[in-house]
Amino acid sequence: MTDARTNALRETVDDGGVALGVLDGLYSPDVVELCGDLGVDFVWHDLEHAGPSPWDAATLSNLLRAADATGTELLVRIPVSEPALMRKVLDAGVRNVFLSRVRSAAELREAVRAARFEYEDEPGQRGLAAPRASRWGLADDYPATEDEEIFVGVTVENQRAVDEIDDILSVPELGFVFVGPYDLSVDTGHPGEVDHEEVQSRVETIRDATLDSDVALGGLGFGMDDVNEKVDQGYQILNVGSTMAGVAEMVSSRLDAFEGER
Repeated sequence: MTDARTNALRETVDDGGVALGVLDGLYSPDVVELCGDLGVDFVWHDLEHAGPSPWDAATLSNLLRAADATGTELLVRIPVSEPALMRKVLDAGVRNVFLSRVRSAAELREAVRAARFEYEDEPGQRGLAAPRASRWGLADDYPATEDEEIFVGVTVENQRAVDEIDDILSVPELGFVFVGPYDLSVDTGHPGEVDHEEVQSRVETIRDATLDSDVALGGLGFGMDDVNEKVDQGYQILNVGSTMAGVAEMVSSRLDAFEGER
């Protein structure tokens, strides 16, 4: 038998700490290894807007192996709250999952139930087999350990979810709420204007309600001054940048610094 898995991201948040990560738009195991060696707490893979199919367990497994090798965690966003998809990514070995475009507490509850073997003192809807998550059946006390280590979150990014924020926050075993300002800007009729007063009003509603709950708050950092300010505001999970933006910044700065003719 093998030792039980642990979830460093969940442990950091549960202990009241702050987790910093990057969004990897390359979906590369090498990039995950590099980021892990650099010391990030998580590498975010967004399967809603780009990347491999969320059903592609083989690709997820390779990304997870790179994370395991360097002591970092993957944070995987899936495009829909379908219970079958939740079970699929968890069985591949993902421990930290958050959901896109959830519109109600009832929808979220079903997805969280699908992530657990036991839920609200009743049977959950997680399937019991011998996938990678269980080390192919070799993990000690797999069902109980898995329920302790899985960390499920939700992106609040539309008005209906904002209206239901208190009910969403009351869903048992919800680990974190991630503020989605870009989709909130679309939903308010101001696409891309994340600083618009209507967008910021919704962001503040989400933030205040989450901070009054037992659920952790996550979001995007727009530069390190913003990251530090958000930590002071109570955010515990923050994305500090993306690999694509890093590449773009590096290439642009090199080209701008070139003094010859092209």
